[in-house]
Amino acid sequence: MVKPAAEVMREAIVAAVIDGVSALRTASGGVPNTLLRDLNAIHPNTTFDDLPQALQASILTSVRAAFTRLQKEGYTVLNPNLAPPPRRPQPPQPSGPRGAPRPNPSRPGQPRRPRPPGKPAR
Repeated sequence: MVKPAAEVMREAIVAAVIDGVSALRTASGGVPNTLLRDLNAIHPNTTFDDLPQALQASILTSVRAAFTRLQKEGYTVLNPNLAPPPRRPQPPQPSGPRGAPRPNPSRPGQPRRPRPPGKPAR
């Protein structure tokens, strides 16, 4: 039975968080103050380079493992640089012949009035 991609990603994220916390514990050397300092240094604007080296290595390993796991589960993981750009949906084509006047929605069944003189065309 194939697992849904959301479930595989959820498991990968949980594993990454646990690995990250373990990496922070290991980097602190068992000193609680160091662990708290490292945890308090992480905030919403923290960049990858601001994280401790052990946590950076843990994140890189977890990302590789997540992509490998997705591929093993049968999902395709593409490099966006190699993938073709997504196609834009084509707008619906009018059903009538080209150049035929369109009906006026404000006055059904009546043709449009001509444009008053002096009004520029759009």
